Amino acid sequence: MQAERFLTLTDVGEILNITPAQTYALVRRRELRALKIGGRGQWRVERTELEAYIQRMYDETARSLQRERVDQDDPALD
Repeated sequence: MQAERFLTLTDVGEILNITPAQTYALVRRRELRALKIGGRGQWRVERTELEAYIQRMYDETARSLQRERVDQDDPALD
């Protein structure tokens, strides 16, 4: 069975283990790309956008950990 192309904010929240409100906050801060569909303005996130967001978070985490490591190794900071 093929996975759905678009996910609801609830679906995204379940995948990321966060609340729908937290998911909506990611969309409002433009950290996670989404679109409004239909007359009732239902939010949807394309699966590829969710995967891109997850990859960005991995990359940001790796950079942050690298900076921490460099800071810890720098004797000038002691």
